[in-house]
Amino acid sequence: MGSVALAGAFAGMGLFDNTSALTFDPSQTTVFARADDGSLSPLGATNQGGSVLASCTLGNTVYLAGSFSSINGTSASNVVSYDPAKSAFAALPSNGPNGPVHALFCDSSRNQVWAGGAFSSPGSAVAVYDTKANSWSAAPFGGLSGAAAEVLSITTNTSASSLFFAGSFLTSFGGNGTVLNNTNNPNVPFSAGATPFSSSLVPIPLQNASIQGAPSSSQSGFSNIQNILCPSGSDGAGSTWFAADGNTAVITARAFEFISASGVRLGNTFLSRSTTTFSVASIPDNAVRTLHYVDPATKQNLTCSDACPLSTDSSVLYQDFTFDSELSLTGVQVTLSGWTGAGPGLHILQLLSSGAFASAVPSQNAVSCFAPAASNTSHTGAWTELVVNTNIAATQQSVLVANVPVGQAPSQSPTVTWQPYVSASGQYEVRLLVPGCTELQDCAARTSVKVTVFPGAGQNPTITTVDQTNTADASPVIFTGPVVPSSPNFVTTITMTIADNPTGSGSGGNYQLVADRVQLVLQAASTNGSSTTGANSTTTSGRTSFGFFEWPLSSSSSVNAQTSLPNSTETAADAIGIGLASALGSNAAGTQDAVTAVVHHASGTIVFGGSFSLSSPSSANIAVLKNNGQLAAVSAGGLNGNVTAFALSGDKLFVGGAFTDTVVGSGSGAGALSHVAVYDVVQDSWSALQAGVDGPVSSLLLVGNKLVLAGNFSTLLDVAGSSAGQRSPGLAVWDIAAGAWDNAGGLVVGAMEFVGNSSASAGAGGQIVAGKASASMRFGASGLVMVSNGQDGAPVVTPMGVLLDDGDGVVGANTTATATRRRRAIPKRVGPSAWVSSFRPRLTLFSRQSAPLALPALPSPAPATAPAVFAATFWTNTTSGDEVIVLGGNFTFASGRAAGVALYDPSSATLRALAGEQPNGTVHALLVSGEQLFVGGEFTLAGVSVNGFAVYDLGTQSWETGIQPLVPAAGSSVLVRSLTTSSARGGTVVVAGRFASAGGLACNGICFVDAGNKQWNAVGQGVLGEVAGVDYVGDNQEVLVVAGSLALSGASSATNVLQYAFANNSWAAVGDAQNVPGLVTAITVNDRNASSIFAAGRTSDGTSSFLSFFNGAIWSTVGSTLGSSNISQLAMVPLQDTHAANGIVQQDRMLMVSGALEDSSFGSAAAALFDGASLLPYVMAADATGAASSVSGLFHSLASFSFAQRHLLATGIVILISIAIAAGVVFLLVLIGVLWTLLARRDDALGKLADDASDDDASAQHRPSSLLAHINAATRTTILGAEGGALHPPSSDEAAATHTDEGKDPFAGPDASNWLRAETPAEAMAGMMAGEDEEPGRQAHARYSFDGAGDGELPLSVGQELEVLDDHDHSWWYARDIRTGREGVVPAAYLY
Repeated sequence: MGSVALAGAFAGMGLFDNTSALTFDPSQTTVFARADDGSLSPLGATNQGGSVLASCTLGNTVYLAGSFSSINGTSASNVVSYDPAKSAFAALPSNGPNGPVHALFCDSSRNQVWAGGAFSSPGSAVAVYDTKANSWSAAPFGGLSGAAAEVLSITTNTSASSLFFAGSFLTSFGGNGTVLNNTNNPNVPFSAGATPFSSSLVPIPLQNASIQGAPSSSQSGFSNIQNILCPSGSDGAGSTWFAADGNTAVITARAFEFISASGVRLGNTFLSRSTTTFSVASIPDNAVRTLHYVDPATKQNLTCSDACPLSTDSSVLYQDFTFDSELSLTGVQVTLSGWTGAGPGLHILQLLSSGAFASAVPSQNAVSCFAPAASNTSHTGAWTELVVNTNIAATQQSVLVANVPVGQAPSQSPTVTWQPYVSASGQYEVRLLVPGCTELQDCAARTSVKVTVFPGAGQNPTITTVDQTNTADASPVIFTGPVVPSSPNFVTTITMTIADNPTGSGSGGNYQLVADRVQLVLQAASTNGSSTTGANSTTTSGRTSFGFFEWPLSSSSSVNAQTSLPNSTETAADAIGIGLASALGSNAAGTQDAVTAVVHHASGTIVFGGSFSLSSPSSANIAVLKNNGQLAAVSAGGLNGNVTAFALSGDKLFVGGAFTDTVVGSGSGAGALSHVAVYDVVQDSWSALQAGVDGPVSSLLLVGNKLVLAGNFSTLLDVAGSSAGQRSPGLAVWDIAAGAWDNAGGLVVGAMEFVGNSSASAGAGGQIVAGKASASMRFGASGLVMVSNGQDGAPVVTPMGVLLDDGDGVVGANTTATATRRRRAIPKRVGPSAWVSSFRPRLTLFSRQSAPLALPALPSPAPATAPAVFAATFWTNTTSGDEVIVLGGNFTFASGRAAGVALYDPSSATLRALAGEQPNGTVHALLVSGEQLFVGGEFTLAGVSVNGFAVYDLGTQSWETGIQPLVPAAGSSVLVRSLTTSSARGGTVVVAGRFASAGGLACNGICFVDAGNKQWNAVGQGVLGEVAGVDYVGDNQEVLVVAGSLALSGASSATNVLQYAFANNSWAAVGDAQNVPGLVTAITVNDRNASSIFAAGRTSDGTSSFLSFFNGAIWSTVGSTLGSSNISQLAMVPLQDTHAANGIVQQDRMLMVSGALEDSSFGSAAAALFDGASLLPYVMAADATGAASSVSGLFHSLASFSFAQRHLLATGIVILISIAIAAGVVFLLVLIGVLWTLLARRDDALGKLADDASDDDASAQHRPSSLLAHINAATRTTILGAEGGALHPPSSDEAAATHTDEGKDPFAGPDASNWLRAETPAEAMAGMMAGEDEEPGRQAHARYSFDGAGDGELPLSVGQELEVLDDHDHSWWYARDIRTGREGVVPAAYLY
């Protein structure tokens, strides 16, 4: 029902709380918590000179690292933990890194925190913190040294199985191994739902397994569950299975033997149905398994268990879901629980092995999906197949056994050779499965065997002796390292025979050999940079690597990376460091170059960036390692400055650093890629983020579909090569989907060093931001925030979702412009002097205009740096039903071509311009009436005769033309400050501000404009001066209260608060003008109550501000601590709780004072709350430099509000009052007060005079009562002698005094013979003007129609002929209808 916005000249704002007094020291690093909505909360600061450069999260604990000795008062050396639940920092054990830490990585599977930096203890450049043991240790590989001995980045490969260390260090690979080529089966189809690791896992053949799918569809071609095991065709009949319509389906696969599995592969069907959710349970334990997968859309690594999502994107052929670890099971059960269309279905179902496998029993080697052939097994000698029982019902295992005479030479003994199908080269752990001798009852005959592994690609075979005397089943490891299958069959070879020196004595003169299965467990796939590979298959030695090192997390190798590493530890990704070392040559040990960022793309490509230059390939500061093991340049020769940060989103790699363009140049102009750019990994192309930012970017983070940037910048550039743009110091957000800058959420001023996740789930749960801050506000916004109620009653602030550009710079000082004023001759009527006596009343009915009173100009508002929003109003789009906020101020919005005024849609966070020309200047007031938008301010419109006031048709999306422009006084300029309407005068807009006339109609400072025909009307006899603001009194807003630098027309002194009664068109002062301390800049009426009015402004000497209260009788000062504040708005706001009772403000509400406040009790604020006794700070605001700024006011969509009918807010305390009400009642600008109507008092004496006229002269015409009422209302001070004062009707005593002479002829007296009765009102008026130079009436015509509904008014029709009888008043003329003889007053501007 209602919406609320706070607007002003701010780039950030916050609510006063316990942290409001926090000061920022730029010599320290301040750590902020950034919430999901982007708002910032300071957590603490380091010691002076300290820095925070990295973070990671384990569980609910955030680890922060950098170079510091304390943070938020907690002594900590370079690494600290933070508990968000307790808002507390804690030191880690003292034996941690003894130097700066630049990178952190949290390994949740091992509860470890890896730290990289420039330190020597507990290990060189790398250290590991065990959270369970609460202790530090060196890395398993000892550490990294050489060059700068510094690690700057720790990231992982796509499968999170290896760590990538980057920085400035040296490693050396010795000559005790081989470097292998990269081989994989090209028949394995690519899918965005798989990783290179998972796609390297060989599917387990299920042709001989029992597969059931129930309930199944009976539709031909879709009812056979076997169709989906290894479909030969695309999604369709014969290759897809449908479940029965509308039913959850269960697919059960049983192998009836133990198999080693690591996950499942599912491919959806898209034939008018798809499965959306599923779960997987293992057999025989029937446990629902937690699955790990890559989201095909976001490329994020996610987990699920029950109701796992299956992509419905038809471009995703299949998705791989892996278990927590390798499982030994006999089958799986897949439950399809959700679907679209008629029911669930699948195109692909495969059970993934742990890598590769082969059985010694040939019949058990079926063809795996995508394999060119089945794994092969061959034998020499006599082997017998045995069936081994298991503990699982209906489950058995087949093995081969062979007898070898004791003493027989191994060369003459039986052998078995396995040739398992291996789909991709990689790091494998090869195991030999040996059944326990107890089950086979052959323990006495068992001995040891010799197993030879041929890993391929020219590597030397490895020989391992395995003891087969194990009583229980065992699977000893016979090889760990790189395996490269041979082409084109993609197999590797493993042989087994009796050991050269067999153990045991045998049984019955024989040894028994047992051959079961071999299993290759993939540790890391070469296609994702985790396996040994290279350019060829030759053996090499003594190669140096610079700046990059990969370490498999599962590795148990005992090596020392500070000395020489065996070639068996070299991985494909290590080609990065080897290539860099080769390019740097002998300078590598002392180079200042470094690798600072590494990212691994799903295609297997690794992109690395930093400070370096490669000659072959020719690429600067960024390059790639293709999955063929070769380094390659990026397009345009790389970047012309250092790279500091990466963030990968799909194929788009966001790059941050100190560059301005590519080396070759993008062709988009100088600085086209200013400090941030997008590199498409697949297309090898560059693109810009608009025009970038104006300073170096130090850190990047993906948060959903948003990119968060931190760095030493201040502006988001509009155009390459220009410094103009949107202000966003230190922190910025790019909306990836929209391709535009977004609101950063919070404001921080300074050089930010780092942004990272504060949750274990990447992109969710908030972030950590750190840097050298000089100022900060919780919420960042370009001049506007939406405010609503939170669940706890505290206000929820939602910043505008777009950033506005600077408009015309700084506004606030009054501008001047030359103006012309059209002068006219005033014809005068001449009448017979004998008609009436020469006696004159105390004031004439329409007195001549005298020289106006010289009034001071209103004080200039506080300087407001653009962009600034000074006005807002709400419009409900009748076409879409959406509520839109109309903004007005001093701003531009390049993306939407808006200037000065724009339409903002909160639901989509988009802003667009009004169609047509944009205001050239500043907008200060807005009003929506139906489909019309009234715009006021200090502006012009190209091609339209407009000066400070215009009307825009929201329906036709065009500016209205033909409206007479406002005209300024000489030496001044037009400034419309207020646009309002009153229920008492429907269809009329009250325009107020600084102007002299509207077209030819004189209406200084305030004027009526008809919302229909756009004709101007004067407000009574008008006022002098300029208007700062208006409000209304009465249930029907019958009285207009006007404040500013004002005086009554014809008055000799200022009266800065005036009232205007719609009922009798009369002006009067509100109270004693002498008690108002000075010029008024803001006014409000408390709940429409005439006895509760607040005014604020500057004292007459201009030295201080004031806040005054009118109680219906007198003005009194109530706010004496405001100093030199600039107050722009006053508004009554409701409270849920109550404050102490007093006679000024009711207990259930407070007065909100907005502007640029300087209070002696609390300092600077943009808004404060007044409870009748004291001011309490409420809103803080700052501009983009961190300087205190202002709030223009509070704007709302609710048309009216009464405290008597309001709903209490959910909860509240005085400082954190709710600003909106979830049920629809909003925190709003209170415009309506207690009912008050000032009825025109008809003078009974005049009525008596009218009655007596018929007695004295039968031919005299009775004066129409409506005309007398109008004259009475228009000349109240003349006829009644009323004085300005209270806004309430006269008391009964006053009324009695008024009618003391009731029944007497007021014109009877000592010399009644001096009076002659005029025959018509016109004659009476002429007689009153006796003694003037009198002229006859003049002919005129009606330019416009006029309803003449008011007392004494004459209706007009276009073209009607009239005689103007009196034109002394500048707004209303007295005229006669020539045709009917009817007389009355008409708007002067309506005649010509």
